[in-house]
Amino acid sequence: MTELLQVADAVAREKGIDRDIVLVAMEEAIQKAGRSKYGHDHDIRAHIDRKNGAITLKRYREVVEEIEDEACQLTLAEAQRIKKDIQVGEFLIDDLPPLDFGRIAAQTAKQVIVQKVREAERERQYHEFKDRTGEIINGVVKRVEYGNATIDIGGRAEAMMRRDESLPREHLKTGDRVRAVIYDVRQEQRGPQIFLSRTRPVFMEKLFTQEVPEIYDGIIEIKAVARDPGSRAKIAVLSNDSSIDPVGACVGMRGSRVQAVVNELQGEKIDIVPWTEDIASFTVSALSPSEVSKVVLDEVNKRMEVVVPEDHLSLAIGRRGQNVRLASMLSGWDIDIMTEAEESERRTEEFTKRSALFIQGLDVDEVIAHLLVAEGFSSIQEIAETPIEDLNYIEGFEDEISTELQNRAKAWMDAQKEELAKKQKELGINDDLVTFEGLSPDIIIKLGENDIKSRDDLADLAADELVEILGGDIMAESDAEKLIMSARAHWFAEEEGAANEAEENAEENMAEAVGNA
Repeated sequence: MTELLQVADAVAREKGIDRDIVLVAMEEAIQKAGRSKYGHDHDIRAHIDRKNGAITLKRYREVVEEIEDEACQLTLAEAQRIKKDIQVGEFLIDDLPPLDFGRIAAQTAKQVIVQKVREAERERQYHEFKDRTGEIINGVVKRVEYGNATIDIGGRAEAMMRRDESLPREHLKTGDRVRAVIYDVRQEQRGPQIFLSRTRPVFMEKLFTQEVPEIYDGIIEIKAVARDPGSRAKIAVLSNDSSIDPVGACVGMRGSRVQAVVNELQGEKIDIVPWTEDIASFTVSALSPSEVSKVVLDEVNKRMEVVVPEDHLSLAIGRRGQNVRLASMLSGWDIDIMTEAEESERRTEEFTKRSALFIQGLDVDEVIAHLLVAEGFSSIQEIAETPIEDLNYIEGFEDEISTELQNRAKAWMDAQKEELAKKQKELGINDDLVTFEGLSPDIIIKLGENDIKSRDDLADLAADELVEILGGDIMAESDAEKLIMSARAHWFAEEEGAANEAEENAEENMAEAVGNA
């Protein structure tokens, strides 16, 4: 019988699982064979002695007051004829003769053992890899199907690298050695699935960590990575030691360190950018090799306008917009590139438009309108809400002029409200749209004229539909998206309220049922 223990030891060593798991699998296999012989309804249990390998097979029958299953139960009277002191709830245990495994029984036992060992092996594999996401691993391509590669990563484990996770110009063949990062490990029906990638930013980050000791030691920190896999990438680095240049350390002597990463990524060009908290300066560096004349930030919408010289426009944008796209991914801001001429033309157009608004709405001459625009006022509402003493700071303004301007601004706003009230009645616009924050009277009227008459109507729109109704000069698509999401907020609140109400009702019903019981 010691042969059985030797087999269990050999299987445990080969599969890398606990010996006891193999023995339990063997016990289950013997139990299954026993039930095949004596009847599947019987409660038959096998035990293998862990020291000498002796197999015992026993039948268990529970002592009950009323029999529900004759194969596994017997009455107290019947049990006491066999064992006098037995009580209800105890088991009567009968020894069964050792099994003489026939061909079918042996085959069944083998299937059970193989299945149990495979399940234990999968469980071990999942626990071994589940905490290794973000780790670079080496492997050998086992097979390739439709561009998806199955990779042997050692320890009897296999990983999957889908076609979109390998580099564009990379064609893997069976037997190729490959290095990739584990980005996900999932427990699925067919066992643990380990997913690898060579295109994700984390792969480049880990490659630099391997090549640059200062990053591994924490002296240099990788703050952001943006990649166009197989073509170009940007990586932002920060040194925690003022005496160490982060860019120079990552480049290495004669570019040896960065070249090692480039070679691994099939020639992907890499720009190393020094990180700084000043987002404008950081973006200027990220747009290298282009020169930047001016950066205008919109911190609310995380957008920036970057002005470049005419002859640097193509450099700033890059081939198919690659340079500006990577810089945007690296900074986390939307970047609009324009030339100095375009910026000047746009500023002039904006200046003229705002001046015309003040001339018409406040009935002032060009000089005063230009002064208001130059001071940064963009709407009549801003003038109405600005304190008199702040208006007095404008060159040439005094209390009399500031007060008159503010009175005219308030009168213009009152007129707008009257017009809105009139149009609301004519067009049948709901109050929830009129009182919705972020909409000016002229926008509300324009929406009403386009059959958008309630907050729900606004919430049903797509961002591009809203921009088309209002015009791109009035509202950008990003602002339209935010406005629509804000209009939809009450939907989610209602859903949450309904869910909470359903939960409360369920709890009340449960409490009532318990009380009745």
